[in-house]
Amino acid sequence: MHIRYAAKTDPGLKRNHNEDYFCLIEDEQLFLVADGMGGHASGEVASKMAADVIREFFARSRDDDATWPYKMDRALSYLENRLVVAIKHANKKIHEAATRDVRMTGMGTTIVIGQIFEDKFYIAHVGDSRCYRVRDGVVEQLTRDHSLLEDYKEARPGMSEDEQKKFPHRNVITRALGMKDTVQVDISAADVKDGDIFLLCSDGLSGMVEPPTLRDLLKVGVDLDDAAHKLVAAANQAGGTDNITVLVLECRMN
Repeated sequence: MHIRYAAKTDPGLKRNHNEDYFCLIEDEQLFLVADGMGGHASGEVASKMAADVIREFFARSRDDDATWPYKMDRALSYLENRLVVAIKHANKKIHEAATRDVRMTGMGTTIVIGQIFEDKFYIAHVGDSRCYRVRDGVVEQLTRDHSLLEDYKEARPGMSEDEQKKFPHRNVITRALGMKDTVQVDISAADVKDGDIFLLCSDGLSGMVEPPTLRDLLKVGVDLDDAAHKLVAAANQAGGTDNITVLVLECRMN
């Protein structure tokens, strides 16, 4: 499989610093976006710490004799366990750092990871950073936000789009790394077909840009660097109320 990718992060128009972070682990075909929170630059610390801990864990766990910080879940594959344990380990390190240093109290980060293995795209996430797949001109959200709005929608399945937009706490998340000493990680796998485009992003993009715009900008064969820049520009044009991070990858089978 041939993979092209591009990424861009931007502080937006209303923030004076950027608490988002992204990274790639190329030899693992792993892509990560984290959206930090906490203020006073501690969100920036949390998002980078999550990426650093996960990168270090993946490097260390290549050794079959390495000891993992958490037991494997027998219901998950080795690859899925590796993703889940890496995120849980990052959560623990962030929570410990916030507990030790009063300046970091309340810091945390959302995270979304995509990893390609054979013909599958594995997705692990905590919080409201998202993963989308664009296939044949159709945009599909592959993650469910861990937010009060999504919990409310589950309780009221018939909630209209207008009601969702007026929901008073739509941006409140219910799960993030660092909030507690343990965290529940959602994991799933999506099949990959020739020409699929996957988008990992922070809510600075997903909260400002609607799926039709994502579809228009993410087409097979598009210049991905240009598309990433245009996605960020679209979020800023819509108000740019938050930091914006996009990581786009296109999968070709030949």
